[in-house]
Amino acid sequence: MQLTVHTDYALRTLLYLGSRPEEVVSVSRLSDVYGVSRHHLEKVAKTLVRLGLLRSRRGKLGGVQLAKRAEGIHIGEVVRQTEPNIALLACFNGERKERAPCVLTSDCELKRALLRARDTFFATLDEYSLADLLLHTPGVAALSPQRHLAQT
Repeated sequence: MQLTVHTDYALRTLLYLGSRPEEVVSVSRLSDVYGVSRHHLEKVAKTLVRLGLLRSRRGKLGGVQLAKRAEGIHIGEVVRQTEPNIALLACFNGERKERAPCVLTSDCELKRALLRARDTFFATLDEYSLADLLLHTPGVAALSPQRHLAQT
């Protein structure tokens, strides 16, 4: 299982903003800090605003900031809401698009095993809030555009 770039950037955005909860940070600054596409981060920011995790401010001093306290942002929920397909297999939700339909019956042990693994994955993520991650990732507070650019 691999998370999409969108989810990766969403989590990185939350970490950076969580280390500066009072600051309004421009998407350009986030892009410079992480060395990633500003255009893609704009999409991520829109998603996080829509989910109520960020608030945005327009204008010269505009940008984004956390809309909730870091303790109230749960990582499992962020991943559930930013991943487009957590089904793992087409048979999980009845999709059969370009693949041949599965001939295994509803008592398929593979499907049960994968569902259990997915549920365990999310149960583990549900144990963490953004505040927990920030507590154990102190280096995020020191990130700056100049520091990132100097390392490349």
